[in-house]
Amino acid sequence: MDTEVMERVTIRAMTPDDRAAVLRIYQEGIDTGHATFETAAPDWDSWDAGHLTEGRVVAMKAGAMFGWAALTAVSKRPVYRGVAEVSVYVGNAARGLKVGRRLMQQVISESERAGIWTLQAGIFLENKASMALHERVGFRVIGIRDRVGKMQHGPLAGQWRDVVLMERRSSIVGTE
Repeated sequence: MDTEVMERVTIRAMTPDDRAAVLRIYQEGIDTGHATFETAAPDWDSWDAGHLTEGRVVAMKAGAMFGWAALTAVSKRPVYRGVAEVSVYVGNAARGLKVGRRLMQQVISESERAGIWTLQAGIFLENKASMALHERVGFRVIGIRDRVGKMQHGPLAGQWRDVVLMERRSSIVGTE
């Protein structure tokens, strides 16, 4: 996909009508074995309840969804109200085409408008593309959780996985 085509990809707020495409793209990520410890995409009600209402965005072109990003609260404690975990998933057909960067830029902007001062991500050590994406939008590595979980599905079932912890601090929120 060339630059001209990518310019026609639009980033917009996620709506309930997007649920089937969101869950399909999530399952594509799960199927890679390098996106999450989850074994299957949940039903929409579970997905919806687990994510903040702020920062839900999708990448669209010609009525087709190419990817999505969303935020999850890291804690219910008031002291952490400005800390969220970011998830970004790009469909198989759009990987490597900078869709993820545009989604991340939008979710960062929306998170700051919502008063979120820290975004964090946990990424499998082998997922170099995701780590590079996060670094390009201002995340930094803060640590590695060695052998933090064992895969339960796919070709890597039974293997222990390391997770790289990354975070991005807002330069405009949380400094007052």
